[in-house]
Amino acid sequence: MPLPRTYVATPKDIVKKWILVDAEDVVLGRLASILAMRLRGKHKPDYTPNMDCGDHVIVINAEKVKLTGNKRNQKTYYWHTGYPGGIKSRTADKLLDGRFPERVLSKAVERMVPRGPLGRKVMSNLHIYAGAEHPHEAQQPEMLDVAGMNPKNKR
Repeated sequence: MPLPRTYVATPKDIVKKWILVDAEDVVLGRLASILAMRLRGKHKPDYTPNMDCGDHVIVINAEKVKLTGNKRNQKTYYWHTGYPGGIKSRTADKLLDGRFPERVLSKAVERMVPRGPLGRKVMSNLHIYAGAEHPHEAQQPEMLDVAGMNPKNKR
């Protein structure tokens, strides 16, 4: 009797879909974890850890994402300029009210996918827009209702 084989997806087996998510009033961390799972392809039965088998995800209204508790005022993003004493910081409300409010969601998802070449490839499949418009109508994305998945996802 032959032994059962483990299925490993190859690039020709991978089918990528386009998904549209409306981030309005959705909790940031819950949304980010769902997006990271979709980008990696872990929701598919033919998931393969070393392949990019996730979907393309379009997020609209990223500026209207919610942070629970007092995180909007207290959550701090740090970076370093590379110079001595060059540590800089900015709070989440400054980012959300600033020029690029989609970076809050982008950073949350980026920190949930693996670091390295595969993580960078997966992040290129994430398309985040601050407003309600997006240029991907030709791909005919399917709507994914994250707010309706769980009552806790929406505030």
